[in-house]
Amino acid sequence: MNESNRQRKVAQIIQEDFAELFRKLASESKQNFLITVSDVKVTADLSIAKIYLSIFPQEFRTPIMKEIDENKSFYRNFIGQKMAKQVRIIPELNFYLDTTLDDVERIEKELKGLGDNPIL
Repeated sequence: MNESNRQRKVAQIIQEDFAELFRKLASESKQNFLITVSDVKVTADLSIAKIYLSIFPQEFRTPIMKEIDENKSFYRNFIGQKMAKQVRIIPELNFYLDTTLDDVERIEKELKGLGDNPIL
């Protein structure tokens, strides 16, 4: 199913605003971590936004995801203020850990492990 321009626009706003917020939170934190908003998918009716986050280093993933989950209402209020003029309903936010970079890294290691053993 194709995303509408409206879905893409709303997703882009959410992605940019959260990227900025997480950059700010990371820089103000005493911990040294990085949160990247790797993707945002919005349902056709704009009622739900799925936000995919990459968190490095890995040991921060669980505590950061837990903290984000516990503070969903703060994040929804934050995005609500940012989007109030663009949408009638502020989407419900669902945050997911994006591990695709881990997968890429794992595959690259496996490929290097093959070394000089050609497959064909």
